[in-house]
Amino acid sequence: MKQITITVLMAFFVALQVFAERVDMREAGVDNQEALKNTEIINNTINRLNKAGGGTLFFPSGDYLTASIHMKSNITLELEAGATLRFSDNFDDYMPFVEMRHEGVMMKSFQPLIYATDAENITIKGEGKLDGQGKAWWKEFFRVLIDLRDNGKRDINKYQPLFEQANDMKTLYAETNVDWHSTLDRRFLRPPFIQLLRCRNVRIEGITIVNSPFWTVNPNFCDNVTVKGVTINNVPSPNTDGINPESCSNVHISDCHISVGDDCITIKSGRDLQARKIGRPCENITITNCTMLSGHGGVVIGSEMSGGVKKVTISNCVFDGTDRGIRIKSTRGRGGVVEDIRVSNVVMSDIKREAVVLNLKYSQMKMEKKSERTPVFRNIFVTGLTVRGTQTPLKVDGLPEAPIEGIVFRDIYVNDAKEECLFRDCKDLVIDDVYVNGEKIKYEK
Repeated sequence: MKQITITVLMAFFVALQVFAERVDMREAGVDNQEALKNTEIINNTINRLNKAGGGTLFFPSGDYLTASIHMKSNITLELEAGATLRFSDNFDDYMPFVEMRHEGVMMKSFQPLIYATDAENITIKGEGKLDGQGKAWWKEFFRVLIDLRDNGKRDINKYQPLFEQANDMKTLYAETNVDWHSTLDRRFLRPPFIQLLRCRNVRIEGITIVNSPFWTVNPNFCDNVTVKGVTINNVPSPNTDGINPESCSNVHISDCHISVGDDCITIKSGRDLQARKIGRPCENITITNCTMLSGHGGVVIGSEMSGGVKKVTISNCVFDGTDRGIRIKSTRGRGGVVEDIRVSNVVMSDIKREAVVLNLKYSQMKMEKKSERTPVFRNIFVTGLTVRGTQTPLKVDGLPEAPIEGIVFRDIYVNDAKEECLFRDCKDLVIDDVYVNGEKIKYEK
């Protein structure tokens, strides 16, 4: 009897999946004219399908205008080849402020372009395009930045006083280090393109994403995240990182092509005291078969890593023209531990700075006694690199009070390097079969 009951239940759930509604959004009335009207149609459809157990919003070939899309459990966004979902560049369309995370700090600010909280089984897929139309956001960012520099703190847009009203500014300043206070002083913080908070079973596959206002794919506190076959192209623009999982577990990133105005893929876990209180690491992360064509770093960990980062593999990737290749960075005051990192089979060319850099002096914070504010890097294994063209092949720069521990560089071949390797404030460093410009590197302790 028990077996029969289980079989019936399984059949029931399969039937639900088979008959989940698929809505053609053009037939539902979405067009390329009125962002707020289309947003209402899209979000109402999501809410209706969610209440019915789930379903798919299908966008056939065409151009569609929208503002912030709020995803719910068991919802799929599917974009056909030739479909472009274009997001409004009117800042009012991303009000009121919502709970979100900006550069590793929980706060209230503009609604992300695609947003979800406490949901599961979310999919964004297809061969179409998501266009964030970020130029207006970038322009206002620079306007605020320059005005703050030239005139001090004042209100030059209506969103800055609203930001102060929505947040406990005293606590935000108290829980972050002084190296970030200039960001808080701006009080105009651009939204990420896709930010999902506390979600499970997330899949983003096949789509092309362009012109993000800020970070592009940014899951936070999520479990079981897959990003596969995604192309991200943000023209030279400020802080438009590609894929940034923060405080997530069980993340698989593969077969992606990324060209952005900041880091291509960055693993993070929050900033400073606030993130140490939350205590959620980023862990069980695999990154494989990706191509990075431009960006500040190919694959980066930090500098917001106060919750810790552990158990990460980076393999079978190509970096062509990034500023740095592999970069692990933090600074005094962050705290947190980065450990158990393995990098293998990466090909790099035309790297403008370091091919591999481990740096605990990112923000040049003043020296302080070792404490929970002191970041720790340990157990980092790098093997099977081929590099043609770089400034510095390998750089390790720890802290006197916290040397970087347990580093292995093995089977690495670098040609056309302009400078020598640098190893400072580190211990238990192994260098095996590492060649720079044809010469075998020897490390003397």
